[in-house]
Amino acid sequence: MKRLTTIVLIGMPASGKSTIGRLLAERLKYKFIDTDEYIEEREQKSLQEILDTEGIEIFCQIEEKRLLELLPCSQHVIAPGGSIIYSKKVMHIFQKISLIVFLNLSLDILQSRLRNKQARGIVGLKTHTLQSIFEERLPLYIKYAHITVQCDGKAPNNITEEIIKHIDAARQK
Repeated sequence: MKRLTTIVLIGMPASGKSTIGRLLAERLKYKFIDTDEYIEEREQKSLQEILDTEGIEIFCQIEEKRLLELLPCSQHVIAPGGSIIYSKKVMHIFQKISLIVFLNLSLDILQSRLRNKQARGIVGLKTHTLQSIFEERLPLYIKYAHITVQCDGKAPNNITEEIIKHIDAARQK
């Protein structure tokens, strides 16, 4: 199945995309791309600096542009920023060429993980609460995901194993 050659992890900031992505890439012997790091490297600015100086709309355009530079790719695990689900163009491409895994984490756990949220460059956090962003994004994550993994109370290695079981099952089809 062609779309199993690239795995895309989606979810809210602090849902574990980078941590799980690195573990998953190592297990699958794939390359790992953290798109937040890629954007910061290419733009020579932190995500928060881009948001502060350019605004949300330009940030989302930059995010889309930088992700499109990476596609198509194979044998990669990609961890895009949580706001990538606002790009219909990128998400439709991901749906066609990859297996999209939604790392679902409860709002309570996200809030406890995001104590340093201002430094993280979270799209919309200056004008909205984390709860309203969560409620807005959740249906989009569900819409685009091929697989949803509930992550509450699970260790990164256990989540990685669960994703691998889903991949193995999909390859059997």
